[in-house]
Amino acid sequence: MLGAMANWGPLLRQVVDAGLKLLTPRRTTGGGSVRSAPTGDRARRVLYAPDPDGAADPGEIVWAWVPFEEDARRGKDRPLLVVGRAGGELLGLMLSSQHKRDGEPGWVAIGSGAWDREGRESFVRLDRVLEVAEHGIRREGAVLSRDRFERVADELRGRYGWS
Repeated sequence: MLGAMANWGPLLRQVVDAGLKLLTPRRTTGGGSVRSAPTGDRARRVLYAPDPDGAADPGEIVWAWVPFEEDARRGKDRPLLVVGRAGGELLGLMLSSQHKRDGEPGWVAIGSGAWDREGRESFVRLDRVLEVAEHGIRREGAVLSRDRFERVADELRGRYGWS
């Protein structure tokens, strides 16, 4: 009898491990909360409709977990400018505070704002749109002014065929 009970140990460990994996929150990509695509492949209607109500809206800068291009299993929490909607998902563009982006093709400067605690100038990446599920947004960062939003929208319309 004691020998039979000893065989249950490895099986119980497997069951516990499987249960813990199911209960542990995962940051997903692909079919999960964030998908990435070339901006020209996802040409949509640019929308400005900020409403600082706790939910993410076009025209707002929000924070979400974004996968790295070179390894989608890894990523980091970063600010996104929401520029539209596609079905139930938000369309966002990544922000960077790296000054080397200034004047770089595929990036547009939007100045500084409340989304960056250090008040650094930010740059929006135009060539990679992120499709983010509503539940993938961690928090609102700030509303981008209409004139700065239109600077980005004009680039999306002119370069990538957005309307």
